[in-house]
Amino acid sequence: MTRSKLALSTTLAAIGLTSSMALVSTAQADYPEQDIRLIIPYGPGGATDIIFRLISQEAEQYLGESIVPVNMAGAGATLGSRNVKDASPDGYTLLGSHDTIALSKLAGTVDYSYDAFEPIALLTQTINIPATYAGHAVNSADEIADYVSENPGQVRFSMIPSSTDHFFWAQFFEEAGIDMANVRLVGYPDTGQQVSALMAEEVDFAMFNLPSGGAFFEDGTFKPLGIAHPERLDSMPDVATLREQGIAMDHSTSRGIFAPKGTPEEVLDAVAQAYGQALESEQVKSRIENEFGSVVRFLAGDDYQAFLTENEAALSAAAENIDFQN
Repeated sequence: MTRSKLALSTTLAAIGLTSSMALVSTAQADYPEQDIRLIIPYGPGGATDIIFRLISQEAEQYLGESIVPVNMAGAGATLGSRNVKDASPDGYTLLGSHDTIALSKLAGTVDYSYDAFEPIALLTQTINIPATYAGHAVNSADEIADYVSENPGQVRFSMIPSSTDHFFWAQFFEEAGIDMANVRLVGYPDTGQQVSALMAEEVDFAMFNLPSGGAFFEDGTFKPLGIAHPERLDSMPDVATLREQGIAMDHSTSRGIFAPKGTPEEVLDAVAQAYGQALESEQVKSRIENEFGSVVRFLAGDDYQAFLTENEAALSAAAENIDFQN
């Protein structure tokens, strides 16, 4: 290529790049201009689905375009997360998910974690609660270690393999000083079957929260043994926190919004601002707290990134005590 042709080619390329950047900048400035898909990696009707739909319905009025929830269950919540990870980073495909992103990586199900996405904002946390059935000899979480010592190899804990409650028990055993060799972990495919197993006294303990176990706590079928949160829940004021019982552990399902890697910062800020405004609604907050046993916790930008880093480190530490079998 001659010098003159090379110069012309370079000039045209520069013009093209400049035009492209201008278009991107204009597109960002006008965001959003069409409906936004919010991928929820679970089926309809669960706590994750309901909470994201509730907040998104409020948030869309601040964006001026509809936020359309799309349930994409399958492959342990990785079908939906992979769909968003591989989507165009234009702000029109987002992910509403929680700790399961990091858990899937730690369990070896996928090869990516939080760092495959642009974190937008943490929205809520659902506080987890260790429980047993009515009539069991244990009445509080701080009695579990002694009960295991008195019945080595006989005490059964239910869990969904590689899920939140699997990690919950691993952390609990560590903090309560329980040797995992002395307990029996019994796996179930979903929460519903764990409820049935505890009701039938097939297991001694299970981890629930208010969306999954609240009705059974209320009618006395199950006993809540402690609240894995720094403060007691308003709806269960008589149940002490794990920390009050000498077990230095908090544990919750932390739900937030993520975007594909490379999504422009202006887009991330616009979505975060809309969801932050949505969570200022007293009606939305009341439903989250009273109907879904969760707390509002809004963190965006660097604060959310710091939370995710700390969250993944805690889960990684717990994973060292788990024998994953894929």
